[in-house]
Amino acid sequence: MAQSAATQKLRQTPFHDIHVALGAKMVPFAGYEMPVQYPTGITAEHNAVRQRCGLFDVSHMGEFEIRGPQAVEFVSYVTTNDVAALAVGQVHYSTILNDRGTIEDDCLVYRFADKVMMVVNASNREKDFAHISKVKSRFDCTLKDVSDDIALLALQGPIAQRVLQPLTTTDLSTIRYYHFAEGMVSGIPAIISRTGYTGEDGFELYFAATDARPMWEALIATGDVTPAGLGCRDSLRLEMGMALYGNDIDDTTTPLEAGLGWLVKLNKGDFVGRSALVAQKERGIPRRLVGFTTSERSFPRHGYPVFYDGQPSGEVRSGIMSPSLGIPIGTCYLPSAAAKEGTSFEIEIRGKRIPATVVKMPFYKKGTHL
Repeated sequence: MAQSAATQKLRQTPFHDIHVALGAKMVPFAGYEMPVQYPTGITAEHNAVRQRCGLFDVSHMGEFEIRGPQAVEFVSYVTTNDVAALAVGQVHYSTILNDRGTIEDDCLVYRFADKVMMVVNASNREKDFAHISKVKSRFDCTLKDVSDDIALLALQGPIAQRVLQPLTTTDLSTIRYYHFAEGMVSGIPAIISRTGYTGEDGFELYFAATDARPMWEALIATGDVTPAGLGCRDSLRLEMGMALYGNDIDDTTTPLEAGLGWLVKLNKGDFVGRSALVAQKERGIPRRLVGFTTSERSFPRHGYPVFYDGQPSGEVRSGIMSPSLGIPIGTCYLPSAAAKEGTSFEIEIRGKRIPATVVKMPFYKKGTHL
């Protein structure tokens, strides 16, 4: 989440000077000074990603390297998904829990032949490292924060493969969704992965921070790439119903409540938070994250009060006017019995309660959406 520049000296990514030169609106975000939008504007950037190709600087994300004989076992213990089930060259999405079973962070886990890499949210980088370090002594492995050495760009959009392929000899068509390869991009050693946070095809490039400018310039020089900021990254991910830590999920929510039960492999053996999740399943899950829309044009923002059957039910977790759909969309938690498509509830906007309706996520699908 955004933090005040007065309370913390903001970090800068290796692309900071490029963003400033392009006229980006820079804002404090997760301890970094980041571009929220460029002069083209959020809607234009959003549409560029949906229709062609956008380039995001996501170098603020944190990367941890785990090496040693029990690297896989360690990461599997501090996350909910089953790292042992990953093949070399494969990635999965996961959550990091505390002993209460609530979410400390969500993350990506990459399995290499000789190491495991965890990619965590920038706002949680130091917290996550301290949290998982508490149990590292039980495992024969090393844990290193390499975030400051790595630059990370996300190239997202339907023509991303066409744009990137001339810059690398790696056959991008062989990199399946949630897989990665190691290769050269414009002469720069890089990890080329295919995960994405926008609902479009695309690639993430991890490479040395010292190579930031030449990599950016090589991608932009293709002529088909629009620089894109955090503003449209948020609208793109919400249209796809993808969770944002600090909004849709946090340390008050469990993955079972957040619709992320598919990330929880209870049969893999013990892991941090497992007993709390087993107990919650036995008791019954009290609430669930839902997507909604409203018929009124005034759209709900994060933090607006939510009411179901006249009773408070938390607050709006995420909310925007969808650029692709032209309607208000958002997320909130409702009692489990009410968390089904078509349920009506209310959201308070500027002192007035307006009707909202639960809809199925994702909100946006190519060719078939609300």
